[in-house]
Amino acid sequence: MKASSGAPDRHSHSVPVTDRRFLAPFILITSLFFLWAFGVNLNDILIPHLKKAFGLSDFQSSFIQVAFFGGYFLAAFPAGRLMEKIGYKKGILTGLFLCSAGALLFLPASASRVYGFFLLALFVMACGQSFLEVAANPYVTVLGPAASAERRLNFAQSFNAVGAMLSPILGRSFILTGVEYAPAQIAAMSATQLDAYRAAQASTVRGPYVIIAGIFLVIATLIQLTHLPDVQEPAEAGTTEESSGGILAHGHLVKGVIAQFFYVGAQVGVASFVIRYAQFIVPGITAKSAAWYLLLHQTGFMIGRFVGSGMMKQIAAPKLLSLFAAASLICATTAILGSGLIPVWAVVLIGFFHSIMFPTIFALSIKNLGPLTKRGSSLLVMAIIGGAFFPAIMGRISDASSIKNAFIIPLLCYVVIFYFGLSGYKPASARGSEKLPETNEGALA
Repeated sequence: MKASSGAPDRHSHSVPVTDRRFLAPFILITSLFFLWAFGVNLNDILIPHLKKAFGLSDFQSSFIQVAFFGGYFLAAFPAGRLMEKIGYKKGILTGLFLCSAGALLFLPASASRVYGFFLLALFVMACGQSFLEVAANPYVTVLGPAASAERRLNFAQSFNAVGAMLSPILGRSFILTGVEYAPAQIAAMSATQLDAYRAAQASTVRGPYVIIAGIFLVIATLIQLTHLPDVQEPAEAGTTEESSGGILAHGHLVKGVIAQFFYVGAQVGVASFVIRYAQFIVPGITAKSAAWYLLLHQTGFMIGRFVGSGMMKQIAAPKLLSLFAAASLICATTAILGSGLIPVWAVVLIGFFHSIMFPTIFALSIKNLGPLTKRGSSLLVMAIIGGAFFPAIMGRISDASSIKNAFIIPLLCYVVIFYFGLSGYKPASARGSEKLPETNEGALA
C-alpha cells in the first residue's frame, strides 16, 4: 500500500464502485449493514428504558453494552477461523440465525423481568452480529477494485447509518413509554403498583424484537437462495500463515485494531449517554423527549457516511479520518467545558464526525493482508469490545461526579484515532520510503 498525501488521483473518477458481476451480491450484503444497525443502536434506547424499569444506576445500565460488545468480542475470532473453512456465505447465514435467536429471547426476558435475562438475549444477538461483521466488512472490500476499497466500505456502511438513524425513531415510538416517576414517587408506590409499573416497562420491548427476528430470518432465506461468489482475497508477499510473526507481524493491522478499540468505545460511549447528557443539561426533560437529540446525533452519523464517502473523491481516506478525529476532539472538549445548550449540540455533532471512522479504519487495516484477511477482520471485530469497556467507565465517572466529566473518555479516544489517520495506518514498507508515489486510496467514482 502506498503512502497517501491527500491529493486526489487524477484517475480516481474512472474507478468503478464495483465490478458489474459483483453488483447483486454487493446490494444484498449492503442490506445487512442496514439491518444489524438496529441491534446495535436500539441499545441506546434500552439503556435509559431498562434503567427506569429496573431502577439501575448509570454504571449498572452500562452492562447492556458490556453484554452486547462482550458477545462481539468472544465470537469474532471463532467466526474468522470458521469462515476460513466454510466461506463467507455460510458464515453470514450462521450470523443471521444467531441474531434471530437472540432477538426472540427478548420474549422470555420480558416475561421473567430479570435484568440478567435481557443481557443474555443481547449477548446471543451480538454473537450473531459478530459473525456478520467478520464476514460482511472484508467481503465488501474485495467485491471490486482494490483502489476503491475504503470508499466502497464507507458507502455500504452508509446504510448501516440509515438504520442507526431510524433506530431512535422506532425505539422512541415503541419502547419508550414517556411515563416517568421521580425517585420519591417510586418510593411512595405500593409493591403492587411498582410491580405493575415495571411489568409495563419491560413488556414494550417484545414487539420490536420479534419483528427484528423475523426480518433476520427473511434475509437469511434470501441469501440462501442467492448465489454469492466465493471471492478469494489476492495473495500478497509475506502474508502466508507461515510468514514470520504471522498476522501480528503487520504493524498497520495491529495499530488499526487498537484504533478500532478506541473508536468503538468512543462511539458507543457517546451514543449511550446522549439521552442522559441531554437530561443533565436540560432541566425536567424526559427520556422520550431527550431521545430527539439521539435521533439528531444518529442523523448526523448517517449524513456523514454519505458526505464522507463523497469527500473521499478529493481527500485521501487517512487524511479525512484524521480531520474528523480532530473535529471530534473539539466537540468533546466543548461537551466537557461548555455551558448552556452549546455542549448538547456539540455532542449531537459528534455523530457526524464518527461517521467514517469505523469503515475507514477497517479498510486501511486489512490492506495487503491477502489470505490473512479473514483473520485480520476477526481481530478488528474483536476490537469492538471497546464498546463494552468505555461506556462502563463513563457510567462510573458519571455516578461519581457528572456525565459531563465522563466525556473525557471519548476525548482521549479521539487522540488515538487522530494518530492512526496521520501515520499509524501505513505499513512499515510505506513508512520507510518517502519516494513512493502518492495516491488517493479512498478514491472512487
